[in-house]
Formats: sequence, C-alpha cells, structure tokens
Amino acid sequence: MKLTVFSVGKDRSGLFAPGVAEYARRLSHVAKLELVELTESKRSGAAAKAAEAQALLGKLKPTDVLVALDERGKAFTSVQLAKWLEQPQSQGRHVVFVIGGDEGLDEAVRARAQLTLALSAMTLPHRLARLVLMEQLYRAFTILRGEPYHKG
Repeated sequence: MKLTVFSVGKDRSGLFAPGVAEYARRLSHVAKLELVELTESKRSGAAAKAAEAQALLGKLKPTDVLVALDERGKAFTSVQLAKWLEQPQSQGRHVVFVIGGDEGLDEAVRARAQLTLALSAMTLPHRLARLVLMEQLYRAFTILRGEPYHKG
C-alpha cells in the first residue's frame, strides 16, 4: 500500500520531526510512505487556503483516495481507522492524507476527500497533528497485522 501525508508548513520548532521520522521508519516496513511538506501561502485567510488547496489538488491523481484532516470530521477509534484502511489496502490504492496550514483546509479539498477525519474535537497545531496521524497510522497497521503494539 502507498501512503502519502501532505502537510502545509515545516516543523521549525524541532519538537515533532523526530517523532514523525520514527513512525515513518516503522511504517516503511508495512507500506510505501511519502511525507510531503507544502510551502505555506504568503497570503492570509481564504486566499491562503485557496492557494494551498490548488497546490495540493494539483498533486493528486484521480484514483487517489484523499483523507482530509479536520476537527469537524468523523471521529474514529484506532480500530475503526484500521478497518477503514483495509479496503484501500486490499485494492492496492494510494491513500493521501492532508493536513492544512494555519488557516485550515479549503472547502475544495474537503469536497474532493473521500473521508474527512478528526484526530480530536479540539484544534491541534498542524505539526502536532502530523505526529498524531503518523502514530495512528502505525497503530492501525499493527492492528491489521495482529501485532501487540495496540492494547485496547
């Protein structure tokens, strides 16, 4: 299975990058993973979201399964996420997760997404959201493989 995680902006703090790298390393044993950091728009508000959406949507293929991360999305348990990933995995589909920048995601991205997923009902900094997503993807694959990482 191929997974891509698009995120807008870079982790300039250095706090989250080591964790993201560790989960990327772990995931590389079960899926082909690509992490893509898109440049934040220099604009603000709706113009920033539109510019970032255009950059992101231009990188997608029509067959890609898009998952938009948004606090207004569906809340899954770890087991539900694993079960959701089973279908695109069994079909050999490319699943693309997208995390918006400071302004969030444009409606065009949410409209294109097959799933809008909430990692939390609370707003998370997008760099932290990337780390949480990576851990949950790793957890989902351990669930699917019956490995002991997930205990719940």
